Amino acid sequence: MAARRSRIPATKYPVERFTLDNGLRVVLTPDRSAPVIGVAVVYDVGIRSEPEGRTGFAHLFEHLMFQGSENLEKLAHFRHVQGAGGTFNGSTHLDYTDYFETLPSNALERALFLEADRMRGPRLTEENLRNQVDVVKEEIRVNVLNRPYGGFPWLTLPPVMFDTFPNAHDGYGSFDDLESATVADAADFFRRYYASGNAVLAVSGDIDVAEATTLIERHFGDVPARPAPQRPDFTEPDLTAERRTSYTDKLAPLPAVAGAWRVPDPITDFIGYLPYVVLAEVLTDGDASRLVERLVQRDRTVTSLGGYLGFMGDPFDVRDPTALLLQAHLPPGGDVDKVLRTIDEELDRLATDGLTEGELARTQARMATHLLRDTDAVLGRALRMAVLEQQRGEPGLLNDLPRLVGEVTEEQVRAAAATIRPERRASIEVIAGGAK
Repeated sequence: MAARRSRIPATKYPVERFTLDNGLRVVLTPDRSAPVIGVAVVYDVGIRSEPEGRTGFAHLFEHLMFQGSENLEKLAHFRHVQGAGGTFNGSTHLDYTDYFETLPSNALERALFLEADRMRGPRLTEENLRNQVDVVKEEIRVNVLNRPYGGFPWLTLPPVMFDTFPNAHDGYGSFDDLESATVADAADFFRRYYASGNAVLAVSGDIDVAEATTLIERHFGDVPARPAPQRPDFTEPDLTAERRTSYTDKLAPLPAVAGAWRVPDPITDFIGYLPYVVLAEVLTDGDASRLVERLVQRDRTVTSLGGYLGFMGDPFDVRDPTALLLQAHLPPGGDVDKVLRTIDEELDRLATDGLTEGELARTQARMATHLLRDTDAVLGRALRMAVLEQQRGEPGLLNDLPRLVGEVTEEQVRAAAATIRPERRASIEVIAGGAK
């Protein structure tokens, strides 16, 4: 066992942390190997934070943050980042929203100025709001309404599994809610959630820590201090009986099914949670994995299959409640009941008989490789550390993740598999309506 674990590689990225007087938390991780930096700002507000009647607002606000700021006109952020040879973007998640840039290291101050300026205040005008509502509505049309399997399963499964509005509602938003949003609503959302005390700034790459600290204090130090809002309690009880539903997708050429099971709290019970992360990979990662070998190659009851933790595939940056998900597409006329029964059989077999020789070590090596690859680039490192600081106060956990994954034992994986029972499952079936 010791020899196997020693083969899991490790990183030793340095971590410097401090907090400004206004509550902004800062994480610096220098790496002078290439003249590139990654800058990320993560706000502790996501889809679960949206108030009722404002579905899609977290994502809408991500768009609004690119429409100009206190000292810059619309599109200036784009021009200044791209003019320095950089790239930028933002994204909305269940528990946070992030904004980020990759730039040559000589553009560090430019990036800090841009992020600090919109932290002070975006340009929340009627014109900007209406324009971005239209942009988000078009995204919904393209990505959900007019696409086969649109929103499956990340939008369609939560309302089957969960009962509370924060966990169950449509995070992309309804057209009615989006259209009824006002500038006053946007200003209130900004004051409440886009506070310096509710944010983390991470900078990774070719930086001098002392110089970067001075620049951060210069640009962010006078951002008005506003504390983080009290985070609501999103918890709800586990299922005690199977929940299942179906819907017809008029564009889908093949039937599909997805199932989800609640898992331990990824923050407060991280050691109990990790075996489920490994289990998902044992079941679905690669042609030699349990369910791919059985369902795709041997039985041919599905055409494709995937498994992951978190409704948005985010095992290490999500809070409770979350779930292990399995999803599959079936051939024409496929039998969803048979697929679910086979999954249950394989989970029982794994829990009873254990893993085959080398199965766990192979899976852990692949997982470690993916973790190392995801944070090899300076931006991936900054983003991961920012979220680890935000949710755990442990940005250095990034260095430990490959080792911790490698320390999960066969007994822990078997015990996790034993809890993935039909009576704890929420599932949704897509009935193909687009088959010719």
